[in-house]
Amino acid sequence: MRFCCPCHFGLESVLAFELRKIGGENLEVSDGRISFSGDVSLLARANIRLATAERVYIELGSFKAETFSELFDGVKALELEEYIGKTDAFPVKGHSLKSKLHSIPDCQSIIKKAAVERLKSVYHIERFEETGPKHQIQFNILKDIVTVYLDTSGEGLHKRGYRRTSNEAPIKETLAAGIVDLARVRSGSTVCDPMCGSGTFLIESAYKALGIAPGLKRSFSAEMWDSVPKNIWQEERASALGDIRENDFKAYGFDIDDFAVSLSRSNCKAAGVGGRVTVEKRDIVKHVPIDGAITICNPPYGERMLELRQAEDLYRKMGQVLHPSKTNPAYIITPHEEFEKLFGKKADKKRKLYNGMLKCNLYMYYL
Repeated sequence: MRFCCPCHFGLESVLAFELRKIGGENLEVSDGRISFSGDVSLLARANIRLATAERVYIELGSFKAETFSELFDGVKALELEEYIGKTDAFPVKGHSLKSKLHSIPDCQSIIKKAAVERLKSVYHIERFEETGPKHQIQFNILKDIVTVYLDTSGEGLHKRGYRRTSNEAPIKETLAAGIVDLARVRSGSTVCDPMCGSGTFLIESAYKALGIAPGLKRSFSAEMWDSVPKNIWQEERASALGDIRENDFKAYGFDIDDFAVSLSRSNCKAAGVGGRVTVEKRDIVKHVPIDGAITICNPPYGERMLELRQAEDLYRKMGQVLHPSKTNPAYIITPHEEFEKLFGKKADKKRKLYNGMLKCNLYMYYL
């Protein structure tokens, strides 16, 4: 089978490493996505274990289409019946970029009609009730090349099941997991987030260090499909549970906001790592570096002038108290282009990442 996983721009190498580790083969890396090969068990394993992927798609096929007729014929030629049964729901959505077929509603309509005609010819029925499990058809048209997928995940993989609510500007779990990996969090690491917000960095660090698969606490669309054996989900979950490892990992989170402190504690408990994480109320100006800890944080940033000045003042204070070094490395993500100047120290390395549509830099201090 051929699969595809989208990811945050800038995390392609991290996801590629994850995919090879779980058995993905013949990887093809492009901006924001990786295609790979594997068997049906890998479908379940990828959903359960991948920390930086946004979704797991089955890649149904790819073809060139400059007209609606070519789009219709291309989709009708796909073997949709391998996955979609006669009662299953198969809605269509997608996007188009730099292509002659640029109207999304029209493309959706044509692809839906082609899918119906294909399934009618196989099942010999005229009407599809679509009362069964959802098989989301996803299309991507780039420079007139159409690729059609089935979404096996359902809700995005960033929804781990532990974050019930969040504060104003949370960082996505999948992006946080990628930063945790870049920060080289390992078994036995100590991690600190001095502005922990909803606790995402703390939890993703714990998951990484303890070998906890991020998808263990949730379900996926393809679990309901007749085309995917039920036993593989049980087997892959049992395997993931068996890989959880005991070690000396611990984490510390601080925040000046009472709600953030309460929220972080609640989320850590829901994630099953509350016993490994200490969260306290503390202003950044009173921060004392924890010996040997890896600092990872997403400090507030301002869009309005007053907020921007407050954020810049915060970055200066961070530079006065964090003192990153080889034994106390720091990884800080922010969209502010002048962060190093305000922080008072040039980063050992910078990496461009996107937090949603916002271009950021991950400033890495480890020497």
